[in-house]
Amino acid sequence: MMYWDGNMGVWGYILMGLGFVLFWAAVITAIILFARSMGAGNQRDGGGPGAGAAENLLAERFARGEIDESEYTARLNVLRQGRRT
Repeated sequence: MMYWDGNMGVWGYILMGLGFVLFWAAVITAIILFARSMGAGNQRDGGGPGAGAAENLLAERFARGEIDESEYTARLNVLRQGRRT
């Protein structure tokens, strides 16, 4: 009958260390991918990051009375046309 003395040998330690590194790399990668998918930068409207920021800024200027309605609609149309091209 064979008895195991608890010594894994050099290859056992190398494989254990490699498995340890791969396990934690997979955990960290999963956390990063999850955080990126839940982030505010995940906008799929085709305008890229901050596409709605220009429209929001324009709406704020209109609300403060800095621009009139005709200028607001003209600039809004320009912004929306630029997003389609």
